[in-house]
Amino acid sequence: MIYLDNSATTLKKPDSVIQAVMDALNHIGNPDRGVHEASLESSQLLFKTRQLLCEFFNGEQSSQIVFTSGATESLNLVINGLHEKGDHVITTMMEHNSVLRPLYRLEAQQIIELTILPVDEKGCISYKGLEEAIQLNTKSLIISHGSNVTGNSVNLEKIGKIAAKNDVIFIVDSAQSAGTLPIDIQKQQIDILCFTGHKGLFGPQGTGGLYVNPMISLKPLKVGGSGIATFSKTHPTTMPTALEAGTLNGHGIAGLKAGIEFILNKTLQSIHQHEMSLVQLFYEEVCQIDGVTVYGDFTTKARCPIVSLTIGEEDSSEISDRLASDYGIATRSGGHCAPLIHEALGTKEQSVVRFSFSYFNTEEEVLAAIQALKEIAQ
Repeated sequence: MIYLDNSATTLKKPDSVIQAVMDALNHIGNPDRGVHEASLESSQLLFKTRQLLCEFFNGEQSSQIVFTSGATESLNLVINGLHEKGDHVITTMMEHNSVLRPLYRLEAQQIIELTILPVDEKGCISYKGLEEAIQLNTKSLIISHGSNVTGNSVNLEKIGKIAAKNDVIFIVDSAQSAGTLPIDIQKQQIDILCFTGHKGLFGPQGTGGLYVNPMISLKPLKVGGSGIATFSKTHPTTMPTALEAGTLNGHGIAGLKAGIEFILNKTLQSIHQHEMSLVQLFYEEVCQIDGVTVYGDFTTKARCPIVSLTIGEEDSSEISDRLASDYGIATRSGGHCAPLIHEALGTKEQSVVRFSFSYFNTEEEVLAAIQALKEIAQ
């Protein structure tokens, strides 16, 4: 199988990630629940991974790294734990349902006012329009670093300056960009960063987390066992325990740690360069195929390794099925859990076929996908 669905989850993991998970399954116990070797080894693993993530994203304090099951849980924690009645929230049409649905729910409960910024025909936002949308009661701005449909990325540093100038909390969904595009929490003035482990970070599914500015307090999404303050009726307030409850996915986090170490060893720049070379080859060739329409802004290389397209008026699920059944090529069609961007692009009914590339894909695989599209288009 030629796997080109890496924006859903990276199938090919570094060998070191697989080995790390296997080692953890054999050695680590429950963190902070005992003084025996297995528990201490687990606690040490979590501590080192928090430090590694904090350094990777250039946060201020590793204790502000909170582990979750992925970006969806992180975003739900932040959106529900930050906002109160009367708050105004700004987001965009490029967002995933992991952002939209929690916001819609708070809006329906009349807790927040919501502004959704439009995008242009290429799926890009207006930075001027973003600043103009800020009101006196604007509490936060929530935006995806990279679109999971077009691959377009936003300028985090520019947005961070706008948010800081207006005293608005800047929340970034990095599900598609972490491990592919550079993220610098302090330089880009990001207040809260939500990330997932199973995509560009090469970790297992069920891993992820968030970084929270030390000046920001969030209400926990879950409360329960913490390993400390057992006889207190309330959940601990010390970070990161304040936002973590129950047994963490230590086995998965071991794999996440190995994934980040792999990226640091290869360098983010070399990984992105390889992925974008595949994108460029694919993009330039498929644009020449009669009937193919490609969506997104390809004028910059500061983007996620995604190319989404349609062929004539054919239903994109049919194209994706043909690619899988006749050519052994895995892609993704449908709404991609991002309904508003499809409305903006005019692809709500037809949807698009998304090709998403990873460091482990090859030029030969890309050429095979190009040839398959030529034959299907004919």
